[in-house]
Amino acid sequence: MKIKRIVCVCLVLVMAFCGFTGCKSKKKAELNILTWEGYFPEELLSSFEKEYDVKINYTNMTSNEEMLSKLENAKGGDYDVILASDYIIKMAIDEGLVSELDMDKLPNYKNISDNYKGYYYDENNRYTVPYAPGIPYIVYNPEKVSIDITGYESLWDASLKGSVCVMDNERVVLGMALKTMGKSFNEEDEGVLLKAADKLYELAPNIRVIDGNYAYRYLIDGEVSVAYLYTSSVILALNENPNLKVVAPKEGLGYGVDALFVPSKAPNKDMAFKFLNYIMDGKNAAAVAEWTCYLNPNEAANEYLSDWYKSAIANMEDDKDKGEFIKDVKPDALDTHTKIWEEFLKKVK
Repeated sequence: MKIKRIVCVCLVLVMAFCGFTGCKSKKKAELNILTWEGYFPEELLSSFEKEYDVKINYTNMTSNEEMLSKLENAKGGDYDVILASDYIIKMAIDEGLVSELDMDKLPNYKNISDNYKGYYYDENNRYTVPYAPGIPYIVYNPEKVSIDITGYESLWDASLKGSVCVMDNERVVLGMALKTMGKSFNEEDEGVLLKAADKLYELAPNIRVIDGNYAYRYLIDGEVSVAYLYTSSVILALNENPNLKVVAPKEGLGYGVDALFVPSKAPNKDMAFKFLNYIMDGKNAAAVAEWTCYLNPNEAANEYLSDWYKSAIANMEDDKDKGEFIKDVKPDALDTHTKIWEEFLKKVK
């Protein structure tokens, strides 16, 4: 009886002590990530959570523009790490919504190849870590195509009626028409854009599918014979059918980089820099490259990359230096791009 009473008294004292001193279970640290669905290897996210005893909150976005809107509404807060495309990152930097990198906390930044630094959106490498650089290519099945495809102009050939797939990207697709005219992807002159529109509308009968995420599947499954694909889709397609032909369009290549950054008012900046440093570890970077199927900007990853991946990107490394970045254009030009794209979608349907 006395023993029970003593135990009870002790429990009361402990509870009282906890009440006065705020004795509570420690809340786990959190890391808030914003990017496209499935853009990080799940195993990498899980291993980071375990190693740093942190909970990752992963928020999906559907477009770069949605990301910028969310970041603007949060005034640079809410998120700790964002992964987005170069042109939209440039806009975020110009609006003061991006933190400078703390290089003291990023020892693995030394692993980033100089070949992937100094780009227009971050010329002094102060704000971003390159994650997934890529080049769009034309890929076709030679068993189903009767012409020799050499560039964008080939896609207008009447023999390809109803058998072409292009990505769901207004700037890239209109850019094909601009390139056939000897113009830039970033054309702003309205007269030139309207001429490119007429050219693009002529392509509509040849378009079977417009898809950004799974475009390569239509090629593999035989629903189309030609596709204009992002780097990741090119590699996935070749992995399934090595007999496909890849074409670097003679009129000129596009090029882009998806990169990581920390927002200006990220609630957990220290953890954000830990995550960026973790991503830049050689072994982890190799896992990223083979997961995303984009080019690898991390030199320390090379020793961990598989032969199939190295073979798939062998020629792409040289092509990237020939590519043109698709940049932000002035508002009225962007409006014209968008109107042309909307009209093109109507004609395809």
